[in-house]
Amino acid sequence: MHSQHIFSHTAMTPIVGRKATGLVAATFTPLTPEGEINLSEIRPYVDYLLEQQGVKSIFVNGTTGEGMSLTVEERKLLAVEWCHQGKNKLEQVIVHVGCMSLKDSQELARHAAEIGADGISVISPSFFKPATAEALRMFLQEVAAAAPAMPFYYYHIPAVTGVNLRSRDVLEGIANQIPSFQGLKFSGSDLMDFGQCVNYSPSHWSLLYGIDEQLLGALAMGANGAVGSTYNYLGSSVNRLMSAFDKGDLPKARTIQFQVQDILCYAINLGFDLAVNKQLMSEVSGLALGPPRLPLLPCPHPKALSIAQRLQQILGEQ
Repeated sequence: MHSQHIFSHTAMTPIVGRKATGLVAATFTPLTPEGEINLSEIRPYVDYLLEQQGVKSIFVNGTTGEGMSLTVEERKLLAVEWCHQGKNKLEQVIVHVGCMSLKDSQELARHAAEIGADGISVISPSFFKPATAEALRMFLQEVAAAAPAMPFYYYHIPAVTGVNLRSRDVLEGIANQIPSFQGLKFSGSDLMDFGQCVNYSPSHWSLLYGIDEQLLGALAMGANGAVGSTYNYLGSSVNRLMSAFDKGDLPKARTIQFQVQDILCYAINLGFDLAVNKQLMSEVSGLALGPPRLPLLPCPHPKALSIAQRLQQILGEQ
């Protein structure tokens, strides 16, 4: 990671960090066959993303990383190792610090700042849910205040949290409450809400889209980049999609987006959950990422192999 480009600031002056752009891989958490975290796989994992997929930024301990199934201590150990292995290699290591407990989120936010992460992100609590956008902003504000010099991203994922507040409403006036606010990870399918967020946002914010199968629509709406699980193994192809879009070659961008959709439709028809996704990454990359943690059940090997073969058939050599 590069050093933070943070300037001295008063309470009302925004943090200025490097803007997150391009593809960001939401990393899987390597576990041993017994279900313990396996830090030894993180170094080859970082190298694989850089060398094989051309992906230079990561989002750790999020949904794909089974962050909500890990203890606070496990999340700290993982964040340390991802930051250590990414140092001077990766452009951005963003650490998800959201928890059901405000105190746990604050502890993880402080820790991420201490270890030199490039940013922190927070999901909405989903057991006791915020009833209004203001309630959610207050929660986010309290987490951000624990690490006031860290670029802060709100992570919107209503299908998982059950919190269906519009992101545009959550962003209303957020820079006044959270001077370190730097952007949004929008993992929802409502492109109108996403577009309104883009329209509202100042130029230094990063609007990162999180539904991989409809990235092209979000790019047309003004997304600065994308965070997703499939970029772990589809990164090189989706980099070509983004490059084609940037050059105005929409037919090529569409072709690649449709290929990604074909792969995911095939996977969804077989039953595509995080356990399958994790096993698919192991098949494609050769990394030993292990099983998911309960209550998720391991993926039958033939299912992941079938999807990997379909991926190879559609995209050819990566």
